[in-house]
Amino acid sequence: MKTQIIQFIISAAVCFAATAVIARKFIPVLKSIKMGQKILDIGPRWHKSKEGTPTMGGLFFIIPILAVGIVFAVINKDYTMYIHLAFALLNGIIGFADDYVKFFKKQNAGLTPGQKLIAQFASAFAYIMALYLTGNIDSSLKIPFTSLNIEINIVLYCVIAVVGIVFTVNSVNLTDGIDGLASSITAVLMMFLAVLSLKSANLAGSVVAGAVIGGTLGFLVYNFHPAKVFMGDTGSLFLGAAISSMAFILDCPLILLFAGFMFYIEAFSVMIQVFFYKTTGKRVFKMTPIHHHFEMSGWSEVKIVAVFSLITALVSLAGCLGFVSHI
Repeated sequence: MKTQIIQFIISAAVCFAATAVIARKFIPVLKSIKMGQKILDIGPRWHKSKEGTPTMGGLFFIIPILAVGIVFAVINKDYTMYIHLAFALLNGIIGFADDYVKFFKKQNAGLTPGQKLIAQFASAFAYIMALYLTGNIDSSLKIPFTSLNIEINIVLYCVIAVVGIVFTVNSVNLTDGIDGLASSITAVLMMFLAVLSLKSANLAGSVVAGAVIGGTLGFLVYNFHPAKVFMGDTGSLFLGAAISSMAFILDCPLILLFAGFMFYIEAFSVMIQVFFYKTTGKRVFKMTPIHHHFEMSGWSEVKIVAVFSLITALVSLAGCLGFVSHI
């Protein structure tokens, strides 16, 4: 375990420092080229004050995370790491393309939903197929709080995995709506996944978790309220993929039900709102995703981030306890 702890600490420290330094140097550059977020009228009216805040800041932590991951993949001779890193990068590229289109069209439209979904499903399918062809997928599902492993058909497993990954990635994207929320939740849940990685002496998990924790905390230096930069879809899609990959690195896909709990609550709030509005003409929430509902109810952004992060910590802890017998 000593090696895993050392690599975890180095990954976290390097990514924290590198992200903070890169952000400090390049936020003024994003401002100078007017790479600012366009705020539409569909959100809380006070968000208009954030218009012009630089976006695409996800690049600040993506670069260090990928660099650290590649270095340790070489050191550990863990070439499966390249699959996980490539998957996260692909989603970052999809997000970058979306942000790029938004910037030049000067609106929040970006890529069409269909274009994004096709690209996301393609990347998720390629990721799962790469893991399968290299013998890195176990089609048994580990059931939390039991010692049960349920074997399911590999085709069904892959279909569920692809759909689950795309849903997770988009849930993280929906959560990135107020200062520091997606970054904070990701950092918290990754700390618990890091514990599972260290307990199981999983080098890949230790490095990825450490790198993402360091990167998101370094980004929070400038993204915490009031944010000086937004991660954009570039960052949120990358983080969604990185979180998803941890479930397969640990060979515990169902851990996402716990670690990703608040992300899924955000996504389901949107689905519930749309369903009820289309069927009854009434809204369940004041505004969705649900963090906007709490904003409209008078909660400050800092309070929302604190409460959502605390809930993530508690549910992730439960997940760790539920899967500890499988590690």
